[in-house]
Amino acid sequence: MTPFDASGTFHPVAKGEGLRKAAVRGAGVTIFSSALSFAIQIAATMVLARLLTPADFGIVTMVTTFSLLLCSFGLNGFTELILQRESLTHSLVSNLFWINLTAGVLLTIMFAALGPVITVFYHDPLVKHVVEGMSLTIVSSSLSVIHVALLNRAMRFTAVSTNNIVSRIVCVTVSIILALKGWNYWALVAGYIAQPISISIGAWVMCRWTPGLPRYGCGTRAALKFATNVYSHFSLNYFAGNADNLLVGWRFGAQALGFYKKAFDIFFLPLCQLLSPISAVVVTTLSRLKSERDRYQQYLLAGVSVLAFVGMGVGAGFTVVSRDMIRLFLGPGWEETGRIFAFFGPGIGVMLLYNTHGWIHLSIGRPERWFRWGLIEVLCTVGLFLIALPWGPTGIALAWTVSFFVLLIPSLWYAGRPIGLGVGPVLTIIWKFFVASIVAAGTTAWLIHITPQFEAMPGAVGALARLVSYSLLFATLYLGAVVALHRGLEPIRRAAGLLGDLLPRRSGRRSVAVAPPAAATS
Repeated sequence: MTPFDASGTFHPVAKGEGLRKAAVRGAGVTIFSSALSFAIQIAATMVLARLLTPADFGIVTMVTTFSLLLCSFGLNGFTELILQRESLTHSLVSNLFWINLTAGVLLTIMFAALGPVITVFYHDPLVKHVVEGMSLTIVSSSLSVIHVALLNRAMRFTAVSTNNIVSRIVCVTVSIILALKGWNYWALVAGYIAQPISISIGAWVMCRWTPGLPRYGCGTRAALKFATNVYSHFSLNYFAGNADNLLVGWRFGAQALGFYKKAFDIFFLPLCQLLSPISAVVVTTLSRLKSERDRYQQYLLAGVSVLAFVGMGVGAGFTVVSRDMIRLFLGPGWEETGRIFAFFGPGIGVMLLYNTHGWIHLSIGRPERWFRWGLIEVLCTVGLFLIALPWGPTGIALAWTVSFFVLLIPSLWYAGRPIGLGVGPVLTIIWKFFVASIVAAGTTAWLIHITPQFEAMPGAVGALARLVSYSLLFATLYLGAVVALHRGLEPIRRAAGLLGDLLPRRSGRRSVAVAPPAAATS
């Protein structure tokens, strides 16, 4: 793809019905690639959990808690700027590239130099060398940020998704091969380094753009202001989201952090594999509808409806099967992870819905409000962590779940104020799915309790049998409760309609993906 024409202006993207088709198909591509990435990650986790120890995962997590924040400089800020900005020129993007690359080099050097300080914080001498190795991920990540953002703006979601899948395969392949050779935690470090290098190579191949020399002006100052607001919010959100790793690693050590991190990773998978990949699609689409309030609300509420249907079901279902899911995926020795995850599970659906408030802030061009909300989020989340710390990793997991329930409604209310989007339509959509998930999970748990002989089946075979049977039982009860509460099959039809739009189809087929629930329009 060549993103700029001879005059240095970004090529226009589709509008109207063409925009809708590009957005829906883009969402389909990203969701499919996320499902494939999810499968790769699950397979890699099953293998690596049997080759490495919880302490190996813990020692790397101690370092990535800091390094991932620095890797995200530019990725969170410049990406949203390029997606949201109405006009984009070659000169401006070139300036952003050189700013981002320079920052990446400086942050790499700074992070490597901080190795002894981080070592003292965790009281673990192994940390120092891991910090030096992981510092390479910062500069290698900075090479691809602008190119990937240009591909997303041009709605080349297939190219981006393919690149992400290839990089994921490279990462897990490197880690597994080195783990088999006995590299221990260094196998994970090598995988982390290989992934951004792979992404950068793929991005430069797919986006045939070479930055020009830096130029004064070009709107760079205003662009940096926007990006700074976005990255500032991300930094606050990142601190709130990683204070748990800091506290668990500092207070309870690498092994406890290894158990906790695996539970958190499974908790966070729906966000990473379902919500995050389509965020670029959603923000790009909603940004072009911000002047049409009714259509904007229609698109947003349709997405929230399907997300609530899927998210509430996944969260409650994962909670019911948490012990056997961990037993099957991670193998013996990881039972503590299953116990921790039982406190994470109930928050999955609410977490997915909570994070949609960022779509609103970014699509209407108000990142400063997103940053202000981040201050509230940090105070609430970290405060709950400190209260829960005496109860160990399980207490921290419960604090996460509670934080999303506390913040959901206020966050959507605050995000929607500039465009007059209230929380009433959102609550009208989600409450029935929430009730249905509770009823289904409670009934499934009661049926499990009265059939103890099934619980006694030993080994991986027993875990698999319980996982499949309990999941099918829960899914049946959940769908039944959804139909009963909605007095019809409309939510299922809506989700099926969206799925149909995401798949390849004939141009004459009518879409139902963006039709909002009738109750939400009142």
